[in-house]
Amino acid sequence: MCPLRNEEKQTLLDIARKAITLIVSEGRRLEVREARERVSAHGGAFVTIRKGRRLCGCIGRLWSVESLADVVAHCAVAAATEDPRFSGLRLDELKDLEIEISVLSAVQRARPEDVEAGLHGLVISRDGCRGVLLPQVAREHHWSRERFLDETCLKAGLDLNAWKDRETHIEIFTAESFSEADFTRRPQDADAAEK
Repeated sequence: MCPLRNEEKQTLLDIARKAITLIVSEGRRLEVREARERVSAHGGAFVTIRKGRRLCGCIGRLWSVESLADVVAHCAVAAATEDPRFSGLRLDELKDLEIEISVLSAVQRARPEDVEAGLHGLVISRDGCRGVLLPQVAREHHWSRERFLDETCLKAGLDLNAWKDRETHIEIFTAESFSEADFTRRPQDADAAEK
């Protein structure tokens, strides 16, 4: 996965913000035609929406032949309105949201001992059930490899130790994650820069 330039990251964050605002305020989907030229990469991505530290939605695609611009627009709308864990966002919530995007590497088959909690994201699947957790989830919760595997199994609706069974399919990926906070200078940062 080739790292994105800052301009590409900012473009993707702008797309996500515009897509969320348009779907919540007008019920319309964003057309990202011009942005496809500024972000030429293709692949999978997740869009995570938070209000403060509270998760409000997270939806993604592990892989896509569409441009990242299209994937981000689609996932932003889905995270804002279709994540079954949350009620859809309201117009009055938009100003307080922070958007994070995770651009994914290719997914590859792995053994449990290959998993590095905090570096890898996980996909665990078996018998039609699948769970996905991004790398930052293990970092944020300070999970060990085993705990990360356990939690991904639970997310898939599987038994806690299903990852130990040879019939369970384990895949890993990495993610380049960035958020609006990475591109917003807080007032105290600006004051510090002037001193």
